[in-house]
Amino acid sequence: MELIEPRRKKEEVNMLSPLVWAYIGDCIYEAYVRVHLVNGSNAKPHKLHKEAIEYVKAKAQADILKKIQDKLSEKELEIVRRGRNVQNHHVAKNANIADYAMSTAFEALIGYLYLIKEEERLREILELSVKVIRDNQTT
Repeated sequence: MELIEPRRKKEEVNMLSPLVWAYIGDCIYEAYVRVHLVNGSNAKPHKLHKEAIEYVKAKAQADILKKIQDKLSEKELEIVRRGRNVQNHHVAKNANIADYAMSTAFEALIGYLYLIKEEERLREILELSVKVIRDNQTT
């Protein structure tokens, strides 16, 4: 069951700004992380929130993208490039400009895959992303 179904055609999604892809990608990725953490823990909400931050902060997303880039298709790399290069007049207070650009690119990829309904590929990338963070925490 899909909670909210994207209704745009792929051609329409391709015409959207990468910031729109990142806008929805941020939400999809955070929801995935939260459910992942809830599924694997009986922790209280405050602890879950603190754990989630380690997955969703700009530096973490930038690290994820750097580590999975070689697993992306040419089309996905194009989406990443567009997301990274988009003019964004906002920078998170706890991120440098390069990490913020890479995190925007990561979120754009997640949002794009969600909007074009590439569910299997989206799931693969989300699972890879969580694995990257878990591996970083154990090293």
